[in-house]
Amino acid sequence: MKKSLLTLFALAAMSATALAADIKPAIVYGTGGKFDKSFNEAAYNGAEKFKKETGIAYRDFEPTGDTQGEQALRNFASKGFNPVIAVSFAWTSALQKVAAEYPKTEFVLIDDSLDLPNVRSVKFKENEGSYLAGVMAALSSKTGKIGFVGGMDIPLIRKFECGYELGARAANPKIEVFQNMAGTTGAAWNDPVRGGELTKNQIDQGADVVYAAAGATGLGVLQTAADNKKLSVGVDSNQNYLHPGSVLTSVVKRVDLAVYNAFSDSKAGKFTPGTQELGLKEEGVGVALDDNNKPLITPEIKSAIDKATADIIAGTIKVHDYTTDNACPKS
Repeated sequence: MKKSLLTLFALAAMSATALAADIKPAIVYGTGGKFDKSFNEAAYNGAEKFKKETGIAYRDFEPTGDTQGEQALRNFASKGFNPVIAVSFAWTSALQKVAAEYPKTEFVLIDDSLDLPNVRSVKFKENEGSYLAGVMAALSSKTGKIGFVGGMDIPLIRKFECGYELGARAANPKIEVFQNMAGTTGAAWNDPVRGGELTKNQIDQGADVVYAAAGATGLGVLQTAADNKKLSVGVDSNQNYLHPGSVLTSVVKRVDLAVYNAFSDSKAGKFTPGTQELGLKEEGVGVALDDNNKPLITPEIKSAIDKATADIIAGTIKVHDYTTDNACPKS
């Protein structure tokens, strides 16, 4: 009897090990670099949390150009990695090809959607989080002028800007909003110098709060705002700590949660394809409040964002999504 029990325990342990061995997670980041302190780093943090909790290692790859995504995705899939996460809309067409070639591999696409039986697409309602940042910026501005610096000029980044502008105008109908994009290629995500130049230009025009939705380029936005004693708004990850007292808030996008959930679901055999869209209601987006920006958050600002959050969740406020019609309403 004792021998049989020991045998059962040994088999159970072997089975658990085998199951863990079947999970070989992998990530292909966007071109901004793994440690961009923003979008890619949020994905990294989700993977690290999974690794810490489960002891299961993962592999990752940092493309330096727009053409490397497809090769990286195919390389991971061909070597048996599963699931494989594509952390950027830039890899949509590449993933469409690779996912069809490896139908038994589970893939995750972040920031775009694909209708394939082995692909989970995760999108975010960036317009909702940006709306809250716009409210905060308008209520914090002393000049009545605020700015926005985007990375690559694409509808997704216009979605951030539009939500920001709508929130700002809701708080102050007379607010003036400047906007610039860093470029039209993937290099626009990794150019802090360009981000700083655009921010200085907006500050020279009177902007005293500038929102960066630009990956690593945004680091130049935050630095320049701090150097000029102005406020900034970070993005994707909580960037309040980078310049305490200068970063008004960060529009947090839970890419970390998307990665962590995907790895966990695959491990548990509960991976599901289809599109998930995460907004304020799902706690997929929000604005970061912590000790670093606490002195900047007046009771008026806190009350305003609490009300706006409740109204958006309830559907009383519907924040327009730029990507539905490539336009931002002016009224």
